[in-house]
Order: sequence, then C-alpha cells, then structure tokens
Amino acid sequence: MPEAVYLRVQPGTRFETPLSRLAYLVAKLTRWRRHGLALVLGALLAGAMPPVDLAPLIFLAIPGLLWLDEGSPTAWASFRVGYSFGIGFFVAGMYWIAVSLFVDIARYWWALPFAVLGVPTLLACFPAAAMGVLGFASRRFGISGFARIALFAVLWCAAEWARGHVLTGLPWNLVGYAWSGGFPGALALLQVTAWTGIYGLSLLTALAAALPALLGVPAQFPRSIWAAVGPVFATALILLIPAAAGSLRLSLAPTALTETTLRLVQPSIPESLKWDPKAAEANFRRLLELSATSGSSPPNAVIWPEGAATFYLERDPAHREAAAGAAPKGGYLLTGAMRTEPATGRATHFYNSIEAIDGTGAIRAVYDKSHLVPFGEYMPWRWLLPIDSFIPGSVDLSAGTGPKTISLPGLPPFAPAVCYEAIFPHSFVDEAHRPAWILNVTNDAWYGRSSGPYQHFAIARTRAVEEGLPLIRAGNNGISGVVDPEGRVLARTTLDAVGYADVTLPAPGPATPYSRFGDWIFLGLLLLGLVPAAIRLIRPAA
Repeated sequence: MPEAVYLRVQPGTRFETPLSRLAYLVAKLTRWRRHGLALVLGALLAGAMPPVDLAPLIFLAIPGLLWLDEGSPTAWASFRVGYSFGIGFFVAGMYWIAVSLFVDIARYWWALPFAVLGVPTLLACFPAAAMGVLGFASRRFGISGFARIALFAVLWCAAEWARGHVLTGLPWNLVGYAWSGGFPGALALLQVTAWTGIYGLSLLTALAAALPALLGVPAQFPRSIWAAVGPVFATALILLIPAAAGSLRLSLAPTALTETTLRLVQPSIPESLKWDPKAAEANFRRLLELSATSGSSPPNAVIWPEGAATFYLERDPAHREAAAGAAPKGGYLLTGAMRTEPATGRATHFYNSIEAIDGTGAIRAVYDKSHLVPFGEYMPWRWLLPIDSFIPGSVDLSAGTGPKTISLPGLPPFAPAVCYEAIFPHSFVDEAHRPAWILNVTNDAWYGRSSGPYQHFAIARTRAVEEGLPLIRAGNNGISGVVDPEGRVLARTTLDAVGYADVTLPAPGPATPYSRFGDWIFLGLLLLGLVPAAIRLIRPAA
C-alpha cells in the first residue's frame, strides 16, 4: 500500500510561485521516492561540513526536509522521514569510520557493515526523534508557520545536544560546524561560539536554514510582500547580525604572540607500522631526528603526537633517556604515550596519556585521557560482545580523572586533551584553574586521506573560540597546527607530511561567556525558541 499523504492544502489552493509548487510536489512524494529524497537531502547537509565546506547547502537540505514532512500523515511518518535523512547525513559525513578498518581489514572485515551503516543507523535516531516530535506537535496542536520553524530548530538542536551526551556522546558534525571550515566569512559566524558554544551556533544555523521553507507554503490568495520576502529577510538578519558582531570581535582582538616557541613534530607513521614491534625502533628514531634542535634559540618544548612513545617510558629507562634527548635545553618533551600503573611489577591499569619529560629524563607531569573511545579504547558490554577493541592489545584502557591544568616552570600552563576529547565542548578545560593554552595531541593516521582528519581539525578549532584560548595541535599524520583564541589558523600541516614546525604560542584571550557558563546559555536559547510555539498554543490561529 502506498503511504498516505497528509497535506495542509485545501482544494482550490493557488500555487502562485514556483517554490510553492515545488514544495507541494515534494510533499506528495511517497514510498521509495520520499525516503530516497530524504537520503539525498541528508547527504547534501553533510556537504556543508568540512572539508567540502559548501555551507549554503544547509539552505537546500533543511527546507527540503521540512517540505517532505508536510506530506507525513502521522508523527511516526515524520520519524521515518527524519530517520532516512539522518542515514544520508551520517553515511556521507562519517564514512571515514569505515576507513580505519582497512588498516587491518583481514582481521576486521566483518565490522565493515557496522562501520558503514551500523553507526549511522544508531545516530539517525536523534534527528528522527526531533522530526517525530515536530510531526506530533504540528498535527496535535496545529503548530505551523514560524512557530513550526522555531520548534524545528529547538528540537533539532536538543537532539544534537543529546547525541553529544547519551552513551558517552558523539557530537560530530553538528550543524553549527558548517561555519568551522573554509567557507568565506565563516570565521565571523564562528565567533558566536564564544557566547553560546557550538550548540548555540547550531540553533542559530538551524533556525536560519529552516526559515526559507516558509517560501513553499501555499496560499489561497496572492502573497503579501512580507510573505514573499520575509523569510529571506529574517534569515539574512539571523546570520548577518551575529556575523557583524563576530567581525567586530575579530577586529578588536588581533592575534597577539607570546615569547614561547614550540616545535610540533609530525612523523606521519602509517598506522600499519605504528604498533609493529619490528618497526618500533625505526619509528622512535624518526621522532628523535625530527626533534633535534640546535642554535641559540631552541624552543621551550618539543611536542610529539598521541601515542608517539609506544614504549612504556616509566618502565623503560633506556628509551626514556633517549626521549629526554629530544627535550630542548631547559625545556620539555611533551609526548603522547601509553602508560601503566603501577610503574613497576605487574601492570593493572593502562592509560592513553600525555607525559612531560625534562632533559634529565624525569617525568615532570602526566595527564591520562579521561573520555575514552568506546570500541576503540575499551569494549563496552564486554560480557555481551566478547571481542577485542579495534586498537592493538586486548586490554581495556582506563580513564583518567578529568580536566587538568599542567603547570611547568618556564612554560605557560596548559590544558591537555588527547585525540577526540577535543570534540566535547566545555569538558577538558579546568575552568577553576584557567590555563593559557590548549594542547591537543592526536593520531588521525587511521583515517587516511578521508574527510575525518579535516573535520577533526575544524572541530578542535572551535574549542579555541569557545574557550578564548589558543590551541596547539600535534597529529601523527595531520592535521597539526596553531589556532589563536579567535579561531584564526596561524599555521597548519598537510596530511601525510613528514617534518616539524617551529611555532610561536599565541597569547590567551579573556575568559568567554561560554567558558564561564557552559551550556546554560544554550538552555536559555532553547527556552526562548519555544516561545512562538507556546504563543500558538495559548492563542490558536483562527
């Protein structure tokens, strides 16, 4: 049986514009055409994200989704069309998860369908839930027009927030990240995150992108001028006013540099060799050679990426002493490393860590990653899924204690973040002991030349704007770089480049509203976004 079509269109309705006619034809679609278009629209939304950076695609994808939903007869039908949209979005935007399996495809071939479709199948439940609630509210309470648009933006972004927190969370490719890449003028809009965080920018973006859907609403009589141009005008204001404020912020806060210099080492060691015992010494020598400093002005610290030290340095005096040789005189080697506890005897805990080593070989500070990757660094429900995690070794890693500010003599205090910890807003900076910069070490070699490393860098860049702190990022094969507190990328490496970069640490900016209040500001914006729907409930349309 074909799916029934629900249209808020009365007999004799006059379709006086091409967009009205298009919206009607989209809403009339049924069965595979309906869900096929939803898949395509979801993939278009993924194209708005880095590295494609075609941000205007959001103004096609989201209105198209809302027009499709006009043909949903029930909330369950709205859920299904949102689910199809989510599948298209997450398959196109997160296919790089499957790329990681090809590092050892002979061992993990069986997991390929789960990586390609399984993860999107789970994540698509969030936009589907948003559309299901929207469909219920629209039909049960007669919410339409601008109230429906505002409710959509609230529900979409509430679902994004939930996706960032449920079951450890995966806040990847939030719609606000359309402004985190290279689209012209995007940096000005990205400044919004200093006040609202990325979820607030997502709310602003979803509202602006959804408003043009009103251009497809049919009318019995010729439209007023406001009905014809109002949605476009409102969209322009919603984006241009924050962009103007962001441009002003950028002009009032030019990049300021400190006297601290850092050497970022990018060895680009293939993941297939990184944990190979036969290649361990050669990998270690490459790191040492790239770290060698000379001259009268050595850097204050040399930085190695995540997991660079594959030896347990606290248990291996010979390699720890060799690593200490990479530390500049009077400075430090800051390295990603695997660590055990206790340091002697039988190890009972294993950590993905950052260790600070001075020239004498002493480990002066340690940070243990606290937000671990499920299925990558530990196996959830191991009793139910008796398989190893998708990294070398069969032992689950242990989580650290959380945000930490590391203070070392001669080096500004910094907030460490290992790999994908940087995708979680307001989670890895100890705001009570505010640091002067963020150090993010990572290893994106798993993902080859896919979109994953570019998205990861853009997401980490956003944390700098939110916190008002410069970000120093060291990756095994990229993307390494330097971002100032306003999100300007001062230096970056390319994928697979082997080398080092001596960079100057930017000065920190003042604490931002978001760094002080976190997602409470976003919660306030969500409540504000519910006002039009509340008014419609109190004063129903005639």
